[in-house]
Amino acid sequence: MAVSNPEPAVEPERVTKVAKYDTGEATCPYRLVLEHLTSRWGVLVLIELLERPYRFSELRRAIGRVSEKMLTQTLQTLERDGLVHRDAKPVIPPRVDYSLTDLGREAAQQVRALVVWTEQRMDAVQQARDAYDAAKRHR
Repeated sequence: MAVSNPEPAVEPERVTKVAKYDTGEATCPYRLVLEHLTSRWGVLVLIELLERPYRFSELRRAIGRVSEKMLTQTLQTLERDGLVHRDAKPVIPPRVDYSLTDLGREAAQQVRALVVWTEQRMDAVQQARDAYDAAKRHR
């Protein structure tokens, strides 16, 4: 039986594009986007907005324990990155809806995969933590 060579996970020209930004510095553009996607509130915003668009107050309630300031900053950052769309309607009282862009939906699905993995593997993580802590106590 012949075995074919598997396709590389990322095309070589794509690696070059990513590597162009990988300076190892905290201000590297793709590192900043990763930071935004995986921040404490960024993950939760993306996961919630995968379900449906939200008004600000609804989103804040759905996420829980996030300050108005932090949610505003997170939404602005994700909007700047092209991941979240802010739709301000000219009505009284003002109505602002937040939803994911196509790019944001793609990113949120990747983040959701990590969340699902974490939920599925939490027992193994806890066992590793317990073993580490026990070994550290006996040193």
